[in-house]
Amino acid sequence: MSNRIRILKTDILSQSKYTLKKVTYENVNKDGTGETLTRDVYDRGDAAAILLYNTATKTVLLTKQFRLPSFLNGNADGMLIEVCAGMLDEDDAEACARREAEEETGYKISNLKKAFEAYASPGALTERLHCFVAAYTLDMKVGKGGGLAAKGEQIELLEPTLDAALRMIETGEIRDAKTIMLLQYAKLNALV
Repeated sequence: MSNRIRILKTDILSQSKYTLKKVTYENVNKDGTGETLTRDVYDRGDAAAILLYNTATKTVLLTKQFRLPSFLNGNADGMLIEVCAGMLDEDDAEACARREAEEETGYKISNLKKAFEAYASPGALTERLHCFVAAYTLDMKVGKGGGLAAKGEQIELLEPTLDAALRMIETGEIRDAKTIMLLQYAKLNALV
């Protein structure tokens, strides 16, 4: 595929926290003909997400917080139920997952397992999401969680059973893609 794509031009449309580019490229089709296409690409860097689960109580630990893009797209209160997640910044994926779990939930996670990697919206975002799972117990609680006030985070914690969380997907209470994928991974792999 790389020999069929040739980048012709890249324009920076915005470069505040992340970079929005307009990329013009040539795509050589299977029949040898070429076409020139233009796409807007949002480069946020990569991220990590982690689903925390408790085998004793058969629960999962989820967050609930305001997400402006969902509000702008018709989510009445803008609140989304999600797994812990954040941008890698300067960390590797595993360190990021640990950091986000502690910031958002107050739990210090020691053993985590890589579940999979995914592109949430590959038509527009460069972001690759590294997804993890980890068991938690009450003795791992080291802080109150709730996110970082300096980042404007006001995170509420939810602790449903895995089955209740899966039902929340069916009712539309959970609509976040990474959360849906990780909850289904937990069910398919009988984590709780």
